[in-house]
Amino acid sequence: MKVSDFNYFLPEELIAQTPIKDRSASRLLVVDKVTGEYKHEHFYDIKKYLKPGDCLVLNDTRVIPARLYGVKEGTESPMEFVLLKRHTDTDWEVLVRPGKRAKIGARFDFGEGALKAEVIDIIEEDGNRIVRFEWEGIFEEVLDKIGVMPLPPYIKEKLEDPERYQTVYARERGSAAAPTAGLHFTEKLLDEIREMGVKTAFVTLHVGLGTFRPVKALNIEDHLMHEEVYTINQETADMINEARKNGGRIIAVGTTSCRVLESVADENGIMSAKSGSTKIFIYPGYKFKILDGLVTNFHLPESTLVMLVSALAGREHVLAAYEEAIREKYRFFSFGDACLFI
Repeated sequence: MKVSDFNYFLPEELIAQTPIKDRSASRLLVVDKVTGEYKHEHFYDIKKYLKPGDCLVLNDTRVIPARLYGVKEGTESPMEFVLLKRHTDTDWEVLVRPGKRAKIGARFDFGEGALKAEVIDIIEEDGNRIVRFEWEGIFEEVLDKIGVMPLPPYIKEKLEDPERYQTVYARERGSAAAPTAGLHFTEKLLDEIREMGVKTAFVTLHVGLGTFRPVKALNIEDHLMHEEVYTINQETADMINEARKNGGRIIAVGTTSCRVLESVADENGIMSAKSGSTKIFIYPGYKFKILDGLVTNFHLPESTLVMLVSALAGREHVLAAYEEAIREKYRFFSFGDACLFI
């Protein structure tokens, strides 16, 4: 199967640059994953498509201000770091720009000395490095003072309120990007959903910048998936297993939650408490072990995320739904509108 099979044309003006005022007032395209039929709704109408006994699975990761601007010691040359993955208390994998200035032993200064770093290993010649940070006090507090929210490259406008790039249930710090399907939920909407008898279970998957990387292989089978760290606790595993046992549907909020579920579930769809990392690549032909439905935003052309959704609902149905959304001028990508495939 070719990557070009998942291409579509998106007018640039449909790329949402800012979040709307009311999270739950975004539009919702509801798609029958079997027939491809669709309905136009608002996100708060999602309650109409949920049933008592269903289980919504949400990713409670929290985006950190992972972009750092500083200088190379000795030359004062400007540098940009993006934190990708924490290896130890002091050591991180980071994306470095420009990479040619970041040889092993090179040192960098951020926030006028509040944070210093030294390159200790090279992963990719033009980009990723392992660096060792030095600071005084609490690392997270230093990061909050000098770091910047790492918005996706297609968002050009400044985000006035950084909390709008966080879900209302974000708890576990560690992501370089938001699990954007969850941005549409408000506390009020979640409470109303729970009052219906729908369970809400939380997993954690720290989203890396690999989610924005283009697929460069011609055939999707040749693509190497990025690795992301996840955790699912016993309470969540029990809640999901009980819902399935009683006939409830398991509905993932976002492709990140989906990847955790399908990485952890055994061949019988049974969940267990687990932590680890996953490189799971879901594309058409994949047999889902546990997922019944998916809440998700509209994704970039030829992306692994479009491929994942196509595995659930069929490539033709997904691309037809996207064409309809474009005709109706839905807002696309991170701050855009949502789909419910069910």
